[in-house]
Amino acid sequence: MKIKVVVTLKNGVLDPQGKAIQQTLNGMNFDKVSDVRQGKFFEIEVKENDETKAKSLVDEMCKKLLANLVIEDYKIV
Repeated sequence: MKIKVVVTLKNGVLDPQGKAIQQTLNGMNFDKVSDVRQGKFFEIEVKENDETKAKSLVDEMCKKLLANLVIEDYKIV
């Protein structure tokens, strides 16, 4: 089963890479862009047929490795 995870910086955490992307887009005449937040996207193939169990396993992965819970949030989609 394929599980998807989106990891983003928490609100209030500075995002210098997102700011650099925004400034570059503005410089390319995409001047309506007022903010960019960057993050990470994971597609994880899990050898589990039960969706609840698969998501629980990926949740554990997020807490232990994929997301820095001090500064990042994650969402399993």
